[in-house]
Amino acid sequence: MVIAALSNARQKKILAALEGNWQAEMEGYHTYLALADRDTDPVRAQVLRHLAQAEMEHASLWESRIKELGGPAPVYSGSPGGEADSLANRAGGIRMALRRLEIEESRHIASYGKQLKELGDEGSIAILHHVVEDEKEHHRELGSLLRGHYTAPAGAPRMDAKAVLDELLAKRSQGRAQAGNWIGDAIYGVNDGLGAIFGIVSGVSGATAGDSKYVLLAGVSGMIASALSMGSGAYLAAKSQREIYHAEIAREREAIQMNGPEARELLSLYYQVKGLPEEDADRVVDHIARDPEQMLRVLAGERLGTTEDALSNPLVSAGSGALSTAIGAAIPVVPFFFLHGVQAIIAAAIVSLIAHFAVGAAKSLITVRSWWSSGMEMTIVGAVEGAVTYGIGILLGKGGM
Repeated sequence: MVIAALSNARQKKILAALEGNWQAEMEGYHTYLALADRDTDPVRAQVLRHLAQAEMEHASLWESRIKELGGPAPVYSGSPGGEADSLANRAGGIRMALRRLEIEESRHIASYGKQLKELGDEGSIAILHHVVEDEKEHHRELGSLLRGHYTAPAGAPRMDAKAVLDELLAKRSQGRAQAGNWIGDAIYGVNDGLGAIFGIVSGVSGATAGDSKYVLLAGVSGMIASALSMGSGAYLAAKSQREIYHAEIAREREAIQMNGPEARELLSLYYQVKGLPEEDADRVVDHIARDPEQMLRVLAGERLGTTEDALSNPLVSAGSGALSTAIGAAIPVVPFFFLHGVQAIIAAAIVSLIAHFAVGAAKSLITVRSWWSSGMEMTIVGAVEGAVTYGIGILLGKGGM
């Protein structure tokens, strides 16, 4: 009974130690991950994610051993951001956080070293040897990050250049509106619908002295025709662009297969034109040409000046173009549903000019111009257009009378 009691007490001690190890590794995982998400340096962020993954792997090893010894599955009790959310780490910035993590890794190494002598469980000791070596590597990596001369340790995954590029671009674009293809189609559609139908409404109003029946007939017909025209035009343009791109890709693939050296020379010349010395350009092309598909994409991108990802989706372009055109076209027509004569003409002119200003101001969200100058430019263009077509309508109306 005494031996069983001692054995039970020893197992509880081992499980408590392993539970503590698991909690520490999970806290490290959350800390590294939170710091990576906040870091503006994409290379450092990817290193931190690599360290986070290693901490998670350690935690999995401890959890498996706990279950083997009959212990319950551990439950994380720390903060979702680990130690990254502590006042010291937030106030001190990323370098201070890295320094504190470097010290923490040293403490983990010392703690695991002590367990190697005291734990007395073969399965756990095997895990400890593996984890201690990893923690030593983590300590060196953190030191390299702090001193600005990081080099990947042996066995570490290669740096994913595309992932680093995507993260850098995303962080540079934080807080700034991105001009998706559909946004351009939508703004152009609203502008086209508003301008065209405002001109029609102004002209018919001038010719008929604001007779709502004729203005609505012309305005609604024009709105439907403009929306269908814009939608179909946007669809066919986007579809044609994709077809041309794929045809060029097919021709480029055939050219590379028939005369690979010429394709390599062509790509090298593209890089030389951009400023790379011939020797460096040839060396870059040699690396790219190891993967035929990569060679195809790069050469096609240089020749066509675009990639498949940058092409518009035909259905999205059609939908956004047609809908936005209909919305823009409806604005100058709406007042004539409720008003007649001069009142309707004045109301239509006011709402249309306000809409012109709003569309111009909205364009500034995806351009570098100020919203005020962009809005005023559109308003002036709309006012001139309305005045000219209204005057023409008056002349035609008098001539027809």
